Amino acid sequence: MQQPLIQPFAAIRPAPGRAADIIARPYDVLSFAEAKAGAAGRPWSFLHVSRAEIDLPAEVDAHSDAVYAQAARAFAAMQSDAVLVRDAAPAYYAYRMIVDGHVQTGLATAASTEAYAANRIRRHEHTRPDKEFDRTRQIEAVGAHTGPVLAAHLPSREIAMLLEAATLGEPSADAVTDDGVRHQVWPIVEHDAVERITAGFEAMAAIYIADGHHRSAAALRVARQGGDGRFLLVSFPADQMRILGYNRIIRDLNGRSPEQLIAEVGDAFAVEASDLPVDPHRAGTFGMYLGGRWHRLSLREPLPADVDAVERLDVSLLMARILGPILGIGDPRTDQRIDFVGGGRGVEALAQRVDAGDWSVAFSLYPTALADLMAVADAGQVMPPKSTWFEPKLADGLLSLPLAG
Repeated sequence: MQQPLIQPFAAIRPAPGRAADIIARPYDVLSFAEAKAGAAGRPWSFLHVSRAEIDLPAEVDAHSDAVYAQAARAFAAMQSDAVLVRDAAPAYYAYRMIVDGHVQTGLATAASTEAYAANRIRRHEHTRPDKEFDRTRQIEAVGAHTGPVLAAHLPSREIAMLLEAATLGEPSADAVTDDGVRHQVWPIVEHDAVERITAGFEAMAAIYIADGHHRSAAALRVARQGGDGRFLLVSFPADQMRILGYNRIIRDLNGRSPEQLIAEVGDAFAVEASDLPVDPHRAGTFGMYLGGRWHRLSLREPLPADVDAVERLDVSLLMARILGPILGIGDPRTDQRIDFVGGGRGVEALAQRVDAGDWSVAFSLYPTALADLMAVADAGQVMPPKSTWFEPKLADGLLSLPLAG
């Protein structure tokens, strides 16, 4: 029998009053140093599970057996000491994030790996096997999906009304991550609401992965190795989600001087020096930080109307017009001469990286539109790597989906 697109689940989640002790930013947005600092003085921080290498000697490889075993011990200890508890019955969970006046409210679910494999839960990025394997081992070691996948769905009045009703009372968890995002959770257990939510999502043609492609792919691996075919997903209405630019820095100028680079870039772009950092405000424009100064790049010619959904993305334009032909970047997934900086760190972080001396030029990008993401996913295509940076990001530790058994 085919699984429904989503199902309620009995979550492992913080005991009353313990959410602030546990909550952590996602494992994959923090460096080792940031994770270690974030867990300092917080013995129940979920970073002891999601980044267990912080509790082992510095020479231990982050993907060694010892790290996964340490994660399992930390997760088990949080449950045996009743810092984390498992709900007695399945539920959906309303999940709200609040930051700087922005509010978005979504639904935490057990999503179907069958639907993911069949492309009803649609992806827009390729994944790397090494990262899939890492998440697979983490899931199997702790016996749960602990990293939620961020997803988007087309706005539904029915779902919105059900979530609004669910969030009228006091949340069961209410805590702030160290980046200032407030996270709130409400269980939804009333039978009629659960049934209507399930039916409402079942009527959708698709939902779209925003952030968490490796977690989704790892969940499918676990399912094919005997898992129960579900994974932890939180879906928000598309009109509430925010995408920031995902910026690029390049290690060297591929044998060119700064003046030569500006001249070659000028073939496709109008180049204008700027006394202020350039944070692009429309598609087809870029910031370039080079030689201690910002420049604004504007595409000289509009794109033809028949350019496809992937080729017209700013990340594709930058790669096709500058990074590939001029700076010699090959596959951005594997080329060691390129790195990516999430828009949440601001364009100032680009200048700091270049000024530090290890990188030579940086580019700031206008955010990819969510409508473009959906168009690419609907067409069965994939975006270039690191095309989208969603903010705010889900927290780790507030909800975990245990494997069956």
